[in-house]
Amino acid sequence: MSQVVQSRRFVALDLAKRKAEGRKIIALTAYHAHTAGILDPHCDFILVGDSLGMVMHGMESTLPVTLEMMIVQAQAVMRGTQRALIVVDMPFGSYEASREQAFLNAARVLKETGAGAIKMEGGARFAETVAFLTERGVPVMGHIGLTPQSVNTMGGFKVQGRSGESERRLMEDARAINDAGAFAIVMEGIVEPVARAIATNAAITTPTIGIGASAHCDGQILVLEDMLGLSDRAPKFVKRFGSLRAHIEAAVQDYVDDVRSGRFPAEEHTYRPL
Repeated sequence: MSQVVQSRRFVALDLAKRKAEGRKIIALTAYHAHTAGILDPHCDFILVGDSLGMVMHGMESTLPVTLEMMIVQAQAVMRGTQRALIVVDMPFGSYEASREQAFLNAARVLKETGAGAIKMEGGARFAETVAFLTERGVPVMGHIGLTPQSVNTMGGFKVQGRSGESERRLMEDARAINDAGAFAIVMEGIVEPVARAIATNAAITTPTIGIGASAHCDGQILVLEDMLGLSDRAPKFVKRFGSLRAHIEAAVQDYVDDVRSGRFPAEEHTYRPL
């Protein structure tokens, strides 16, 4: 009898191998078991992003998202996948107070979900926390540039790197997170020349993942609902690879028409007595 060999799940260090081989890293977000299962064969990692607050719950920002919400959705994504590395966002308020707070909450996420890594927003000011976590066995993905959890202090969702000071700070952030041991760095909403300079800088040895950054990044990530055309609005950096909203609206209208006209349910959709 032949034996089915199941490939192992990706781990954080596999992204470094992708970078070394010159192979682009592929990532998308997911919050449900069924969508995660669709992405699993194609993505190196799947991010359970705190963007779920806006995408799933209609929140104005990611700030109200709780640790419990992240854990529940990460559990769902884990149940729907077998191959991809699952990375879970640490929500606002779950890591900023201290290194110890960050470790306890990150450890809870990994224990209760089975995910392979967590992601934290912030640059140089959180480098010490990144090092503290990695030294204690927590793989950390960094996130610099437009950091949605800082929307109130940034004055909105604003592109970063448009001034000399901003460019300098972004490079410092990338180097600090790199040196602290992050296994990858998401770079969001950064003007292309600055993002390219960071991604191609020899001092940045960890893989860079772009979202509204540069094609020179080692990989790319998008919010699934944005790239599928499910969202009403999407950032400039999103390319819509589908138009599912229109398809869903058409299907719903067909359902409404069939119910009202009596065409549904038809005989083949009902049960007969034995």
